[in-house]
Amino acid sequence: MINRRTLGRTLGVGTAAATLAGWFNSSAASAASAVPSGTEASTAGRVTGRTSFESLKQVKAGELDVGYAEVGPAKGPVVVLLHGWPYDIHSYVDVAPLLAAEGYRVIVPYLRGYGTTTFRSAKTFRNGQQAVVALDIIALMDALRIEKALLGGFDWGARTADIIAALWPRRCKALVSVTGYLITNRERNKQPLPPAAELAWWYQYYFATERGESGLAQYGHDFAKLIWRNVSPTWHFDDATFDRTAKAFENPDYVSIVIHNYRWRLGLAEGDPRHDGIEARLAAGPAVSVPTITLDGELDPFTPAGDGSAYRAKFTGPYDHRALDGIGHNVPQEAPEAFARAVLDADRL
Repeated sequence: MINRRTLGRTLGVGTAAATLAGWFNSSAASAASAVPSGTEASTAGRVTGRTSFESLKQVKAGELDVGYAEVGPAKGPVVVLLHGWPYDIHSYVDVAPLLAAEGYRVIVPYLRGYGTTTFRSAKTFRNGQQAVVALDIIALMDALRIEKALLGGFDWGARTADIIAALWPRRCKALVSVTGYLITNRERNKQPLPPAAELAWWYQYYFATERGESGLAQYGHDFAKLIWRNVSPTWHFDDATFDRTAKAFENPDYVSIVIHNYRWRLGLAEGDPRHDGIEARLAAGPAVSVPTITLDGELDPFTPAGDGSAYRAKFTGPYDHRALDGIGHNVPQEAPEAFARAVLDADRL
C-alpha cells in the first residue's frame, strides 16, 4: 500500500503521474464499491502531505494582476479551481496533482483581495459583488487564452463558477459546485431565515457594522481560524496548514473586499453600476445547462437538503449529486479525492 504522506511529499507531476493515476483509480473504485450511489465515505480520499504549490505565476487580467498556481501539462484540458472565504488556493493543494496526473492543466487563482492578486490601479473600486468576481475569472481565462475550462469551486468559488456556467456556458465545459446553486438574489436575501439558519451566518451581520470591519482588520487570523473550526468540525488541521493560508489574508485589499462582499449581499452596499445588467440577470436565477456534479458536506452548516433537492431544478443539463459523509465546508481540502473524482466524472457526463 502506498504511504499517502510520503507520496504527497515526493510527488512530481511529470515523474509520478502514472503511479498516482493508478493509485487514484484503484482508490476511487474501492471507495465507490463501499458506499451507496450518490454518497461518498467520509474517509475516502483524505490525501494529505503536500505543503505548497511548487511555484506561483502572475498575469495581468482585467482590473487585476492575478496570482495563480498552475499544475499539469501545458496542453492538457483546463480545470480552473476557485476558493472561498476565509480560504485560499491551498484548499486545492492535494486536488491539483490528482487532476494533473490524469492529464489536466490545473489553474488555481487567488481571488481579488487574496494572496498575490492585486489591483492594477489604486483608483479601482474595491468591489466584492458576485458579478465582478466572475468577470475576474473570465478575464483570467482570456489572459491565459483559455477558451473553455472545467470549473470547480466552493463557497465564493462555487458562486463564481455557477455564474460563469449560467451566463457564459460556452466558457464552461463542466461544473463541480459545492453546496449547489449559490447565485445570490439580494431581494430574497432580505427575507429572514429560521433562527438556527441565521446563527450560521452570524459573521455577515457582524461585518455589517463598523465594529465588524475593525474586528476583521484587527483579528483576521483568529477570526478565520474560528470559522474553519466551526464549519469543518471534523477537519483536524494543524497550525502550519492554517498559517499557510492565513498569509493570503495579508493582502492590502483583503478586508475591503470581504466587507464589501458581505454587505453587498445584504443590500447594505452598492455595487458597480456597470454590472447592473449582469446582476439583474443573476437575480432572475438563471439555470445551469452545462454538465454538473454538486457536492454537499454532511457537516457543513450551510448545506441544504443532503440529497441536493433544494437546488436540483436549477441544473438542467447532465447532472449528479454526491453527499459527503463526515465532511464539512472546505470540501476540496477535507476530501480531495472525492472532489477530484467529481471533476473527472463531470467531464464525462
